[in-house]
Amino acid sequence: MKRLECLDGLRGLLAVYVLLGHMAPFAAMPHWAAQALSHGGAAVDVFFMLSGLVILRSLESLQFRIRPFLVARAARIFPLYLVLFAAALCVQPLPVDYARLPWIGPHSPAHDIWSQGWPAHWPADILLHLGMLHGMLPNALLPGAWVSLLGSAWSLSTEWQFYVVAMLLARRAGPRRLAGLLLLLAVAGLAWRESAPEAWQFSRAFLPHRAQFFALGLAGAGLLRGGPGGTRHYTLVLAATLVLCAAEARPEKLLPALLWTLCLAAQALPSHWLLRPLSRLLCHRVLLRLGLWSYGIYLANEPIQKLLGVALAQAAGGNARLFTALWVPASLALPVLAAAWLHRMVEAPAQRAGRAITASLRPAMLPE
Repeated sequence: MKRLECLDGLRGLLAVYVLLGHMAPFAAMPHWAAQALSHGGAAVDVFFMLSGLVILRSLESLQFRIRPFLVARAARIFPLYLVLFAAALCVQPLPVDYARLPWIGPHSPAHDIWSQGWPAHWPADILLHLGMLHGMLPNALLPGAWVSLLGSAWSLSTEWQFYVVAMLLARRAGPRRLAGLLLLLAVAGLAWRESAPEAWQFSRAFLPHRAQFFALGLAGAGLLRGGPGGTRHYTLVLAATLVLCAAEARPEKLLPALLWTLCLAAQALPSHWLLRPLSRLLCHRVLLRLGLWSYGIYLANEPIQKLLGVALAQAAGGNARLFTALWVPASLALPVLAAAWLHRMVEAPAQRAGRAITASLRPAMLPE
């Protein structure tokens, strides 16, 4: 498949934004700066749009065959995830003494970023995380399971739910009908949020609460492919997505779909004078490299930043300036360096093995 370099660069940009968003609440910085970095959930929504596009292209390249697709996805997702999940379990019991960080208020989002202490039903939580099922349970069954261990892994459960739906329906329904079905699923999720009792509410990791973003990614694949009706179909899905986002009564929810559309336009029309600066930015070699490491950056930031933060809190002795001066560069550099090393040692070899197994299952599907 042809590389979509603008979207590879977008992946790197999103991973860095999430990294910055997890750093900012612990630093002593101006409120406006922290607020500008507080939309990590929106960045993950754009990741879901990317996934909708990429998964459709993957299914098409594998002729919608289930076994090769599952092998390719498992090789892409699980090896690095298992390594970093094990690292997260090692730092899970490490307590965070916020008394050593007195500039962090009681209502700061910092308290929601690092998982700490074993959950009451930790064996079940571990099993659910290993099976990527931790985003599928309502509050009544296992409260907080979606972020009880490696918090950033909540989106992986959402991804796998989408993979199953796409794998089972994409060939039979076709991309456009599948996008429509996902939009209906999002409507059902919205209706459930408005009507179900609190105990039976699902977390944001539940596919119906994010299905519209995967639908927009599917429509984006059709737009890039060209052909009759691609632009019209994308416009309809975009409009439906914006309506669903607006229904949550939070204007910032509209931004992910608009940002995605702008970056998609930069990919489709890189030489257009209005889009050329954005296209060049997204195709910059630094962003492309970060895009290559983005999965590791996304998963590694929590355990590494927690370990670093606990150590620096003791070393700084309540000095906000000293902590921030050490925290900001180290909390950004260490996850990136770890992701680069893990890509070389774990991620890339696993992907090569996955491609080899996929080729053995269906050699004719791959180019010589």
